[in-house]
Amino acid sequence: MTASRLASTLERLVEAKLPAFVWGPPGIGKSSIVAQVAESLGVEFLDLRLALLDPTDLKGIPFFDPQSRQGVWAPPSFLPTDSESRGILFLDEINSAPPAVQASAYQLVLDRKVGEYELPEGWSIVAAGNRENDRGVVYRMPPPLANRFVHLELEVELSEWKRWAYGAGVSPELIGYLSFEPERLFAFDSQSGEKAFPTPRSWSFADRMLRSGLEPEMLLEAVAGAVGREAAVGLMSFLQVRERLPDLDRLLRGEKEVIDEDPRVLTLLVSALAQRAAADPGLLDRVLELSMELPGEFAVMLVRELQSLGLEMEESTVWERWVERFSFLLE
Repeated sequence: MTASRLASTLERLVEAKLPAFVWGPPGIGKSSIVAQVAESLGVEFLDLRLALLDPTDLKGIPFFDPQSRQGVWAPPSFLPTDSESRGILFLDEINSAPPAVQASAYQLVLDRKVGEYELPEGWSIVAAGNRENDRGVVYRMPPPLANRFVHLELEVELSEWKRWAYGAGVSPELIGYLSFEPERLFAFDSQSGEKAFPTPRSWSFADRMLRSGLEPEMLLEAVAGAVGREAAVGLMSFLQVRERLPDLDRLLRGEKEVIDEDPRVLTLLVSALAQRAAADPGLLDRVLELSMELPGEFAVMLVRELQSLGLEMEESTVWERWVERFSFLLE
């Protein structure tokens, strides 16, 4: 399922205290989505990596209680104890943990307690992990543990990624490139021996490199180290059209600028205008006017970008004229 549907589903499962397991290949944002769900619900978020723990780390350490003259378990300090608190206990990479550690999670997942410890009532459990065919270090999840979760699989979807990217301030050049070559957003081959490959996570690294001020000859190697050489070369080639992009400030002020009809330039222009409108909805009328100067398919692309960002086209005084001109392309 897409990121937005996954987030909505997780919110309901968390409220119902049903343990959920999010499956998906590496680098597509599983942990980020769970953290966003916690923020949306206004609850705490505790990220616990079971692959880094020993079985006793989760169950606690046994010690002798001289008063009761019995052996008891001292619960770990990193688990929540406040009975009034609310949150999500996120068991990340759970199927990368050794089987003995996974076994110690059985009782915590189903019964909400392990050893002497009991998870506060206001907390829910969400887990995540890579699939067995994703070339990661994973152990087959025992059926008794798997049966304790509601299983959900996250898929990569370009329009959802772009909606996040605009809000996160990702460079319009990168958004434009991935709009132009959408197959580059995620290209993971579990049979390949390549260390670097394109994923939403590795593209976020590339975006930070674009903003770092690296020289072009160094930038290619650095980006290739994140997303792979083929994708990096494609991005660098696409970035060469930046010099042919019209002056956005002049365009938005209503001044005349020549617009290059190269599809790469137009794709980049669409991303840049959408980002400006998202940051300042007061520019919507002018952006729609500019879209009417573009070839029809790019005018529609821009409007769909704006709609995906939550901008209401009907509130624009230009919208009726836009529909009259391009409605046939929306059918």
